Formats: sequence, C-alpha cells, structure tokens
Amino acid sequence: MMQIRERIIILGAGVMQGPAIRIAGELGFFTVAVDGSAEAPCRGLADRFERIDLADREAVEDLARGMRGEGGLAGVMTAGTDFSTTVAWVAQRLGLPGIPHETALDATDKGRMRARFGAAGLPSPAFAVATSPDLPTDQLPAPFPLVVKPVDSMGARGCRRVDGPDDLRAALADALRFSRSGRAIVEAFMEGPEFSIDAIVRGEEITICGVADRHVFFPPFFIEMGHTMPTAASPRDLAAVLDAFRDGVRALGIAAPGNVGAAKGDVKLTPAGPMLGEIAARLSGGYMSGWTYPYSSGVEPIRAAILLAAGRNPGDLSPAARRTSAERAFVSIPGTVRSVSGVAEARGIEGVRDVFLRVGEGSRVDFPENNVSKCGNVISAAADRASAVESAEAAARAVLIRLDPADGRTADFLRGAAEGRVFPPPAFALGLRDLLEAIPETRIVPGGKGPVRLAPFPALTESGLTDYADRGVAEALAAVRALTGMALPETGPQGLAEPAGMCDNEGMFLGRSFWAAFAAGSYQGAVCYIDGLSGLPGGAG
Repeated sequence: MMQIRERIIILGAGVMQGPAIRIAGELGFFTVAVDGSAEAPCRGLADRFERIDLADREAVEDLARGMRGEGGLAGVMTAGTDFSTTVAWVAQRLGLPGIPHETALDATDKGRMRARFGAAGLPSPAFAVATSPDLPTDQLPAPFPLVVKPVDSMGARGCRRVDGPDDLRAALADALRFSRSGRAIVEAFMEGPEFSIDAIVRGEEITICGVADRHVFFPPFFIEMGHTMPTAASPRDLAAVLDAFRDGVRALGIAAPGNVGAAKGDVKLTPAGPMLGEIAARLSGGYMSGWTYPYSSGVEPIRAAILLAAGRNPGDLSPAARRTSAERAFVSIPGTVRSVSGVAEARGIEGVRDVFLRVGEGSRVDFPENNVSKCGNVISAAADRASAVESAEAAARAVLIRLDPADGRTADFLRGAAEGRVFPPPAFALGLRDLLEAIPETRIVPGGKGPVRLAPFPALTESGLTDYADRGVAEALAAVRALTGMALPETGPQGLAEPAGMCDNEGMFLGRSFWAAFAAGSYQGAVCYIDGLSGLPGGAG
C-alpha cells in the first residue's frame, strides 16, 4: 500500500514563501500553498495550490479541516506575510502546533503590541491609536517628530515620519487607508540604528537565527534599501538589543509553555538604549530568513519553523558557517519602463547569489514610499563584510531601468525635483535653481555630424555626490552612454566643452535642461531627456 505523505499548509505563494514551499518538499511533506492571487509566482512549487484570501481565516480553516478528514494534516505555517493570525487561528481550532490566536493578534496589531510592552515595563515608544485623520493635538503621545503607521500592515506601507502638525492629518489618512481594521498608531520617533532579528521559539526557549543591520533611507518614509548579515554592532550593543528582543517575545506570549513558532523583531538602539519597534509571530520577509541568513550561517530557520509546525524536533540551529551576506535594492524615479538592462552583468559579479527583478517592459514604476514598491533586489555572500557589500552594491548599480519619455509623470518628477521639491528627492542632493541659471541651454543642429558636447557643471561633477544607488557622476554618465549610444565626453577638467566650442555644423551641445534632468533623476532623467529630444544626431537612442 502506498504511504500517504504528511501534508502541510503554507500561507502565501509569493517570492518570500518560495523557500518554505521548497524546503517543505525536501523534507518529504505534501505541500499545499494558499494565496489570494491566482498568479502567485511560487504556486507551481507546491504539490497543490488553493486560491483563498489569506485574511479569510474561516476559509483556510475549512480547507485544513477537509485535508485532515481526507488523510491527515501535519501543520500550518507562514513566513514573510501579514497573516500569522490566520495561521494561529487554524492551528488553535484544529489542535495543531502553534501559538494561541490572541497571542498572534498581540504580535500583529501594533496598538495591542505597544500595550503589552508597556504593561511589562519594556522600552517602547509612547503611542496613541487613531481611528480618524483628525487626532486632536492634546492626544499626541509625545512632541514632534512622530511616526504614523497602520496598526496592522507590514512592509512600511502607510508609515512615515511627521515633523509637525501640518503633515499629521495627511499621514494619518494615508495610514488608515492601508489598515484593514481602520486604525493607525501615532508614536514617538526613535533615533538610532535599527536591527532585524529572526528567532525560532520552542516553549520558553528562544533561539536567535540572525541579526541584520537595516539600511533605511528617504525620509519622511522608511525605505529599507538593504540589510547586511551579520550585524556590525559591538558585542555589548548586540547583547543589549537581543535582551530587549527576548523580553518582547516573552511579553507578547510567543515564548510560553506549549507554544512553538517563530518571532521576527525590529529593535532600535537609541541614545537611551534599545527600544522595541515591532515583533511579529513569524519569520521575516525581506530576503532575510530565506536567503541572507542561510548564506551567512549555513542554517535555514525556515526548515526549523516547518518542523516545529508539524510537531517535530527542529534540529540543530548552530551556525555551520561564518560569512557575510548583503541584500541591496534598486529603485526608479516615476514613469513607465521602456527596458531593463544589466541583469546578466549583475548576476555575473563575483559573490552575487541572486538578482530579483520586480519590473519589466511596460511596468509602471514610482519612487518608493514603502518597502513593497522597489524595482528589485540583489543578494551577495562573501567571506568578509567588505566584499559582500561591494558585490551587492555593484550589482544593484549594474541594473539600468530606461523609462518611456511619453509618460508625463517622469517629466513632472524631473521638473519638481529641479524646482526644489523635497519628496521624491532628487538623485543628486544639490540646490539646482540658482546653479542652473549660469549654464547655457541645450542646442541641436539637425543632421549635424560633430561630437556631442557637455556644458561645464563643476558644482555637480566635482561635488563627490552620489545618486540613489551610490553611483557617482562619472558612473551615472557612463550609464547614459551605455543606454543611448552617445559618445558623451568624460567629466574630467578637459572633458567638458565650453559653450564657445559649439559650431554651426556640430550636432549637439547638452546644456541646462540636460543637467537639470540628470541632477534630478541621475542616468534615468538624462536618458529620458535625450530620448525625448527631436533632431538627434545619429546613434542616440
């Protein structure tokens, strides 16, 4: 008689759940992936796929009950989704390994979470919960700056820093828009470096599975442009951060007799010491639990989480290697993607393990206001930190996204950045209006055969500034050359032509408008400007 494989339900079939589906299969489980999208990218990795809204806990419970009646169900789990509450609901209702549903709610709802931390006397920012954009100022939990975010979302959606009362209402309205329960949290801003932590929890035992340094940019939003594993924090600081995290896991009830599962935390090291940001009852997304920690340690925490969810021993979680893994993101200014190039080059860089591309020809892109609207990510691994970081950052710079000049959103962004708009920020942080006035305007001689020339702009070319991906001016201009085929001169003192060098029979002199587009949008802005010109000399794209 054929033996029926033990079955496990995995909530989510996106990229972040790909490792869980793969590892469960390797462990011999019959995998059932559940996702609300029929196009979930990793649905084909599972033995069975069910399209169910992950917020519909009763529907997932019905699926689980049916599977148990048809031949058994070992467990249910997730990694990197918002839906640890659904996992806990199903596990509790069916008597499967996990944590109580109320505990999962405490680890998901940021208002409940903050209250639990406060009751335990743990370091956590003062807060207030709002159900309307019109929160009276006498109800604010602390002086400005404040942070506003939904109580029940992840990926920094609807999350921003607010520096004064004029921005508070708009921030609350945005946060409420992303909240499934119609509630937002307003809390004191925490200054200092931030750490992401993954842990496996078995009863009262908390096993740390990785601590990463988060690299967050682009205020007033909190956009993680990457993380590096392991952390570079001192042993003393790391011990303090981990003590605070463990205390938070216990205060939420995740670590308690009879419970099994995982915890993911964000902790800030402020001038006053560690403060708890958020702790979730699951393993992290953001490529940490599925990629960077396994690359750096040789251990897969997702494997342990699956085994625990199935009532098994998680095995040895001691690191088997000591390497550094770095993840870095790449972003775009607003527009429509015309083409993406450089992916093969990025993958070919020594130390690069993965390149994840989220956009393609025709994709609509925006400058990110949260961590789910970036264009892609690269991951590297190396024996030392410097090499891993260098490889990941070089790979992120290698991917070039060319935009369609017909999309007016790109022109609007470039114009706004040149005029001093604060967000989205210009690629090169330079006060442009006064500086650009002294630069002659672009001139084109239709059919001209002469060389392309650039007006001098030493305020930028000699500034040492870098763009969103840490490209210097010379590297960004090299990207313009690569995408357009134009023979732009180098940016050294002899490379930029004086306006007087423009002759009637020469083809192009790139002046004020070119530099405005370049400074505002780096290579993307410059290429979009060139693509939108008419009467170009041969060779321009």
